[in-house]
Amino acid sequence: MFKDKTLLITGGTGTFGNAVLNRFLDTGIEEIRIFSRDEKKQDDMRKVYANPKLKFYIGDVRNGGSLRDAMVGVDFVFHAAALKQVPSCEFFPLEALNTNALGTENVLSTAIATQVERVIVLSTDKAVYPINAMGISKAMMEKLAVAKSRVAKDKPLISITRYGNVMASRGSVIPLFIEQIQAGRPITITDPAMSRFMMTIEDAVDLVVYAFENGNTGDIFVQKAAACTLETLAKALKSLLETDTPIEVIGTRHGEKLYETLLTREELSVAEDLGGYFRVPADNRDLNYSQYFSEGREEVTLQQDYNSHNTEQKDVEGMCELLLKLECVRQAMRGERVAA
Repeated sequence: MFKDKTLLITGGTGTFGNAVLNRFLDTGIEEIRIFSRDEKKQDDMRKVYANPKLKFYIGDVRNGGSLRDAMVGVDFVFHAAALKQVPSCEFFPLEALNTNALGTENVLSTAIATQVERVIVLSTDKAVYPINAMGISKAMMEKLAVAKSRVAKDKPLISITRYGNVMASRGSVIPLFIEQIQAGRPITITDPAMSRFMMTIEDAVDLVVYAFENGNTGDIFVQKAAACTLETLAKALKSLLETDTPIEVIGTRHGEKLYETLLTREELSVAEDLGGYFRVPADNRDLNYSQYFSEGREEVTLQQDYNSHNTEQKDVEGMCELLLKLECVRQAMRGERVAA
């Protein structure tokens, strides 16, 4: 479906953008546009890939004008631009709101105005039962996307992907643990029992592609994923790197939860099980506006949600197998330095 098409990636210099380029540049896609505000990262990417299919646009999702220039002639949009660090969003919540929610409003409004075919908005498990500013801003982003999908209908078709921790992505804990091991410092974990969903970046790209191929307007897609505790993760890294580095518990940081949730019990009760994925359709998609306020839906009978405590739990051996898929882990095992 991407043959001879033009794709725009907001926040395209990040981990997700690089993974998409590795997946798509050598296919029949006509052009990939990278939209971001960091000219240095764009220049680095331009030199690394040196591919005529790749075009770069300096701009900010907070600025609708810069988005319009980049989106004219685009068929598909991956909206990945976001503020993602929980502690920084806690201290600067308005910045999280401006980028994650209002920036998404700009992206979607521009996509409608320029007649883009499909838009996929990238969300996070932190948007479910949010307790921190990052999660709240992402929850608002999801609500904006679903609301815009009702306005746009199928032009563009707007879907949402929601996923857990992408292992070894920028700012994530695995490179930090490796750096601590290599520096001879203790591995610092917040709470040994804290659990997180674990996905590779390839899994994240697969989820987005699946949403593109199978999404109806307003759908939320979730990939079924295993989870592990931080203690298990740290022990798995120690095992692979053959080290007896001590583990130091430093306490829960600002805005962190003991476990994350990918689907609420209400969402799970209406979700369509697609094998490796769940699809949650937009609420009352076929009702008119007045019916939203007057009609309910079937009673929710499920007793629990889908979270990182009740999904498949990886043990140390299972996490070792998963970690071996990561280049940063393989580099560390070869004795190469890894930066957090």
